[in-house]
Amino acid sequence: MNVKRTLVIGVMGGALAVWLAAAATSTSRSVTSVAMPKPSVIDASGAQLAAEVARLHERMRPTDTPLQTRDLFRYARRPSGGRRPAPETPAPVPVPQARPESSPAAAQLKLVGIAEDVGDSGPVRTAIVSGFGELFLVKEGEAVTLRYRVSRISSEAVELIDATDNTTIRLALK
Repeated sequence: MNVKRTLVIGVMGGALAVWLAAAATSTSRSVTSVAMPKPSVIDASGAQLAAEVARLHERMRPTDTPLQTRDLFRYARRPSGGRRPAPETPAPVPVPQARPESSPAAAQLKLVGIAEDVGDSGPVRTAIVSGFGELFLVKEGEAVTLRYRVSRISSEAVELIDATDNTTIRLALK
């Protein structure tokens, strides 16, 4: 058995040595030249376009100072012979009458819609108000924000009462 075991170990060791020797040696390979493809029509037109762009950039010379000395912000001088006409005075502009403006917070509120449900004592309306990045579904007496409360909902508008100064703001459908 010792002979058999020695023979197996020897064959395996020899196979391993041959395998390592084959992996370590470099073989010389012949160099093959790769034929460059001929430029296509698209490549030729692209090269022509690039040459034309370069020529236009050279012609424009964006870094050079302009050759014209004309000041674009001055008008031509008038001849000094004769009087200048009197400057025209503009007609007075009518001033619009001042209206009481609502608070900037109320300007952000917008009536989006009105929903009606049939109730025992007539229609029950729900106002759909958008503002401050939210959508509010409110009925009469409910708060839109901490500041505004719904006082009345009609078929085309909603009246809100400002809790800070008790002013009424009317939002109408558009």
